[in-house]
Amino acid sequence: MIIIREVELLQKIVLSQKREQRQIGFVPTMGALHAGHLSLLALCKAHTDISICSIFVNPTQFNQAADLEKYPRTPKEDQQALSAAGCDLLFIPSETEVYPQGSDHIPQVNLGKLDQVLEGAFRPGHFAGVVQVVSRLLDITQTNKLFMGQKDYQQFAIVRRMIAEQRREVDLMMGPTVREADGLAMSSRNVRLSPDFRLKAPLIYNCLQEAKARLGEQSISAIETHAIDRLKAAGFKPEYFSIVHAHTLESVAADDTQSPLVACVAAWAGDVRLIDNLLLN
Repeated sequence: MIIIREVELLQKIVLSQKREQRQIGFVPTMGALHAGHLSLLALCKAHTDISICSIFVNPTQFNQAADLEKYPRTPKEDQQALSAAGCDLLFIPSETEVYPQGSDHIPQVNLGKLDQVLEGAFRPGHFAGVVQVVSRLLDITQTNKLFMGQKDYQQFAIVRRMIAEQRREVDLMMGPTVREADGLAMSSRNVRLSPDFRLKAPLIYNCLQEAKARLGEQSISAIETHAIDRLKAAGFKPEYFSIVHAHTLESVAADDTQSPLVACVAAWAGDVRLIDNLLLN
């Protein structure tokens, strides 16, 4: 595995590989890697010739400075994990490498309402930062295929829209959510859970599974309310549990079981915010 910190060097290597007609795959991360990230790398390696992973904690997508400060950073462990997993190129840029002109410029992309609902309603400015950094990283890597996880479903939907709006020639591929044995979606933030909330955390996935089982038997609003009540009773502070159209993320009719649907949830477990989702049909 080659570790690269400069944009110019990475682009030289990518260009040389493309001249040899090799397909480039890219997995962007913010580090603190777990099996979910490594599953995306495995998917990348299966579909491309050269794999690039990046580690960059992007400050523009954190709407709270405290969350940025608390974000776990494990560079030594991350490098060891990626090397063992067969990553070809590891890109670890500084903020000035990613944003040489400063971070004020944000690409103007028509996202419709994708960035206004769910996470967008509770994390203002977050998705503007996501669009900014992913657009910039795609410019840098010139990748053929981009790999992102289902766990951040809304982020995936927004990047898909961004790629279409910018008319980029890149294939976006989704990797399935990787879970702990008890169902908790793997996340870099899980290490911050208290022992009590770590025991309770699988309830989030259980509520998603229950929503899928109840679809068609109860109204969508009744399913949502039941899930929120269960989470509150266990001590969580849910921000939303919403069943929405899987493509637009907009609300659907109370009895709609024909549209493609996804259930999305965000809940505070003490001072740790957890998100998850499940495709229902």
